[in-house]
Amino acid sequence: MPQQQVTPADENYDYTEQVGHLLRKVYQRHVAIFQQHMGDAQITAVQFITLCALRDHGASAQNDLVRYTAVDQATIRGVVERLKARDLVSLGPDPTDKRKVIVMLTEAGHSLINSTTDNAMHITEMTYGQLNPAERVALIYLLKKMLDDTSQP
Repeated sequence: MPQQQVTPADENYDYTEQVGHLLRKVYQRHVAIFQQHMGDAQITAVQFITLCALRDHGASAQNDLVRYTAVDQATIRGVVERLKARDLVSLGPDPTDKRKVIVMLTEAGHSLINSTTDNAMHITEMTYGQLNPAERVALIYLLKKMLDDTSQP
């Protein structure tokens, strides 16, 4: 099998220095920290932010949860089903549109958030690692700026 020719541009590309690769690795590190320190081994980071979104926004349709959490529609359906199976959320009809299903935080869901919020703040601190206060502010600023970049889809 012939060996592929390497062009100078290829030689300059180091995937380990690419933003997407680094973001993925940092996210994997964060998820590992989350799972180890959340205090409820059965809850995932996506389930936790869904519960937090319901706490912050109140009863919500699933398409609203997609917007609040940045989780796609298919995934949020599964998340809601798993939270419902644990009695952390309940489902009911929308009073103004009977075709919509509204997701509501249960007392058990409120209790779980209340008992794990301190852990979540500690997880954030652990994810920051050795970043100093100025670097933490800069990181959040830059991540938000990247999200707000409307020049690309």
